[in-house]
Amino acid sequence: MPKQNTYHVIGVMSGTSLDGVDLCEVKFHFNQKTWSYNILKTQTIPYDLEWKNKLQNAHKLSKNNIKILDEKYCRLLGEFILGFMDKPHEVDMICSHGHTIWHQPDKGFTYQIGNLKLLSQLVQKTVVCDFRTADVALGGQGAPLVPIGDELLFADYDYCINIGGFVNISFKNKEKRQAFDICPANKVLNIYAEKEGFEYDDKGKIAAQGQCDQQLLAKLNAIAFYSKTPPKSLGVEWLENEMLPIIESFKMSNKDILNTLTHHIAFQISKSLKMNNAKILITGGGAYHSFLIECIENYSTNVKIHIPSPEIVDYKEALIFGLLGVLKFRGDINVLSSVSGAKHDHSSGEIFKFKA
Repeated sequence: MPKQNTYHVIGVMSGTSLDGVDLCEVKFHFNQKTWSYNILKTQTIPYDLEWKNKLQNAHKLSKNNIKILDEKYCRLLGEFILGFMDKPHEVDMICSHGHTIWHQPDKGFTYQIGNLKLLSQLVQKTVVCDFRTADVALGGQGAPLVPIGDELLFADYDYCINIGGFVNISFKNKEKRQAFDICPANKVLNIYAEKEGFEYDDKGKIAAQGQCDQQLLAKLNAIAFYSKTPPKSLGVEWLENEMLPIIESFKMSNKDILNTLTHHIAFQISKSLKMNNAKILITGGGAYHSFLIECIENYSTNVKIHIPSPEIVDYKEALIFGLLGVLKFRGDINVLSSVSGAKHDHSSGEIFKFKA
């Protein structure tokens, strides 16, 4: 398929918060230098308990068992994608992130399952995937990858913040796009919501009932990662090794922990906002956490927070991975070195063309 002006794709995303697989059917339009999009259909397919447990504990598996899981996960994705496509003949390609199992760029590796050639055979479509590996090989963090989409699709905002399993931020600094992971969010909040018998803290109602423990807050804010200069990114291993032991050393109610964590997240976000009168786009599950949004506003000055339509809140990452796939297919840059820290801008990902 030569370079064209319109691409009809399905973006597929599975985040660290394990909500499920986000699917976004979208048409991208290229007009000389600018990109626009038209979302046609979206769906989140939740993981059943068995898959949730498998993915939650996958980073502890041996390499051989990971390979087995990788193939099974490809088959699961294939099932989800085939069930989602109404008119397969109209779709040009599937652009899939896969699911992150290991992410340790400082040690030179990152690994997402679901990025095998098998997927293109299952869905009988060209698949563009595995977007992080090449960046890490070039000395980059392999994350965050969404900023290229912020640059091309959401340039009206001073800051784009996604509050998912982790919080990441993207912004323009002296004509260069910068981005980094700020701190954990839903990945850690959900642990303590589950201890209260809920999958997540709906609108932050449980957190709002607790008290902020200033001692725990100070210890969390003193974690070394927060004083590192970008580019920087976070993974589940970091959360388990660096943050959870601090929280667990305090004997507190889950409500107080959730309240303190919410203040911690809001403080770290506000610390990252350097511009005055900034216009901020907030997406991801955390956009629905009313107490967190209120705390961000309290910690920040002169900011205008915009929470877009649920379609963008929930599917912005799937939408942008659709764009990453299109850019890779065209041979255009889809990872910015100013964001990831790689040696140079590049076009990252694998293309598996379907052969009938």
